[in-house]
Amino acid sequence: MNTKSRMQLWQWLAVYAMVVLLLAGCSNKSNRDYTKLPKGSYNDKSYTVKSGDTLYFIAWISDSEVSDLARINKLRPPYRLEVGQKLQLSSSAASGRLTSTKRKSSSTVLAKSTPPPGASRCWRWPTNGQIISRYSTADGGNKGIDITAKRGQPIYASAKGRVVYVGNQLRGYGNLIMIKHGEDFITAYAHNDTMLVNNAQDVKAGQKIATMGSTGTDTVMLHFQIRYRATALDPLRYLPPQGASPKC
Repeated sequence: MNTKSRMQLWQWLAVYAMVVLLLAGCSNKSNRDYTKLPKGSYNDKSYTVKSGDTLYFIAWISDSEVSDLARINKLRPPYRLEVGQKLQLSSSAASGRLTSTKRKSSSTVLAKSTPPPGASRCWRWPTNGQIISRYSTADGGNKGIDITAKRGQPIYASAKGRVVYVGNQLRGYGNLIMIKHGEDFITAYAHNDTMLVNNAQDVKAGQKIATMGSTGTDTVMLHFQIRYRATALDPLRYLPPQGASPKC
């Protein structure tokens, strides 16, 4: 394999690792059984890595964001851990608030996922149709919205950006497209029938990027996400009313 090929392979692996990280909330990537330990059951300020641990599992038991743990401990994708390695946890995980069984209020969760003033962008609807599933802050809940319509209906880029992933390697998402918008935002378009863009391609807002396909249960739909620094946002808080032009 020549230098150019190795570089292309490394770039692809880096993008793939980023995709796995961004969608980890819907697809558990751990060697451990999440059901054996409740979410937030670990509330110390640090954690010593054990055999079989992954960063996703540690984030689960400490109720932390994977991106926060990676940043605090200066880890890079694909986040390989060594047995005995000591990780510092986020301040929220170390606060001891997880010893209580009281649920977080929705306002608290929304405040955490809301971008700072001036960070919002001009978003367009990726397609028209009926919303059959909305964004949820619940554990394992929908991290985007599901829109149903006719098979083959056009899917459009919600904002201008660069395609960072086109493929179907991630289980549960079918044919998936991800577009990066600036440094902080990424949109995801899942369950496509035909994908009309390529990796590293620049796209315009409203450009046709795919056609609507179906899930494994034959439900024709688009699963759409907006993420800000790896944190899922409620798309309905940023999209204009269906059929209306974006306010930019």
